[in-house]
Amino acid sequence: MSRLSALRNRHQGQRCILVANGPSLNDMNLDFLRQEIVIGLNKIFLGFRKFRFYPRYYVAVNAKVIEQSAAEIRTMNCVKFISQRGMDWVPEDALTYHLATRNPPQRFCPDISQGVHEGWTVTYAAMQVAYHLGFREVIIIGMDHRYEYTGQPNQAMRLDGPDPNHFSPDYFGGGQHWDNPDLAHSEESYAIARQTFEQAGRRIIDATLDGACQIFEKADYRSLFPG
Repeated sequence: MSRLSALRNRHQGQRCILVANGPSLNDMNLDFLRQEIVIGLNKIFLGFRKFRFYPRYYVAVNAKVIEQSAAEIRTMNCVKFISQRGMDWVPEDALTYHLATRNPPQRFCPDISQGVHEGWTVTYAAMQVAYHLGFREVIIIGMDHRYEYTGQPNQAMRLDGPDPNHFSPDYFGGGQHWDNPDLAHSEESYAIARQTFEQAGRRIIDATLDGACQIFEKADYRSLFPG
């Protein structure tokens, strides 16, 4: 049995919170996260001190993000799922697992030991991780699904000045390089994720504050986590 296979269904029937990196996080009271199983994405470590939570799991698949964040990722004390494209910067260790994202066997991979489809967004990769771990319910926050950018979708760009698209102005700001979002393909991926979860009797709930994505069932996070 592979290391990834050994993780399959370890959280069967439970729920997790998938924390994306949109600016809406700044307008939320995130105290509830300290009581939940959290999957963090990409540069979420920039918000640990401000938001006062720490994830149980972490996912990053974009090569630029992994290279830019390698030092921080290596020091994170949680289970980390990293694309094999970043293996030179973040090697496997007791807490770090590499994901085969280059040639996934299908568009949504319920068994991540066989590969993971990046789906044009790390959020989609994280949904496959959550499915593999057995979560019955995935609640998303911080997936604003709106961006300010120039150029074409997926185009590599340099972002001068502060980053307006994430919870921290330093996320890609100050001259860092990033890949423009591809919202159309991301939505195609999200629709596949929703169908896959629902066919298995599971659900994905989008509790992003004022989120623009219309693919998933919506909920107000304050009603899901009262008090």
